[in-house]
Amino acid sequence: MPSDPTALIPAQDADARRLEMLTLEEAHDLVRLLRLVADEGLDDLSSDADWFAREIAARIPSEN
Repeated sequence: MPSDPTALIPAQDADARRLEMLTLEEAHDLVRLLRLVADEGLDDLSSDADWFAREIAARIPSEN
């Protein structure tokens, strides 16, 4: 068995698999970005960004 389990996954699937998860730092950065968009309050995009920010924040540990 290869030392890298992803070696068995075709390249296309490996790329998709990498996109399934964010690092904790990336998740916090994404929440900050979504909150900035939500704070603009310009249109439906703001309400969507607010919803996504709350959903993601509820699923990750706090930064502190």
